[in-house]
Amino acid sequence: MSIWFQRLVLGAAGITALGIGTAIAVAPAAFYAAYGIAFGTGPDLLSELRAPGANLAVLGALILAGAVRSRMMKLSAAVGAVVFLAYAAGRFVGVVLDGVPSDGIVFAMAIELVLGGLCAATLRHAGLNRSLANQPGIPA
Repeated sequence: MSIWFQRLVLGAAGITALGIGTAIAVAPAAFYAAYGIAFGTGPDLLSELRAPGANLAVLGALILAGAVRSRMMKLSAAVGAVVFLAYAAGRFVGVVLDGVPSDGIVFAMAIELVLGGLCAATLRHAGLNRSLANQPGIPA
């Protein structure tokens, strides 16, 4: 896996998480309406939706940082793998307990699996490169 592909993976994952998180934090009702999900507009519910949206946005920025700063790549890949695979796992639990959701949610789960898997592969490759670079006689 080339360094440019790793940067592409982290860039795509970071922009995805940052964008979705920001959309949820700023306009949760509009974001979820796009999936056909309607809910009340009470401040308690909106706060409960905005908080994880802001969290996802910040984690997205951290993932994105690894695309531009080599020293951040390993951490960013680990965060990306955890974030996206956790979302996919949560959706899988939902399928088991609640049934199959709409096509848009199933598509989101597929994207999360792909991005999480690519971030995990990036982490594995970044870790392998770092461990090889620390071996005597092997150029970095």
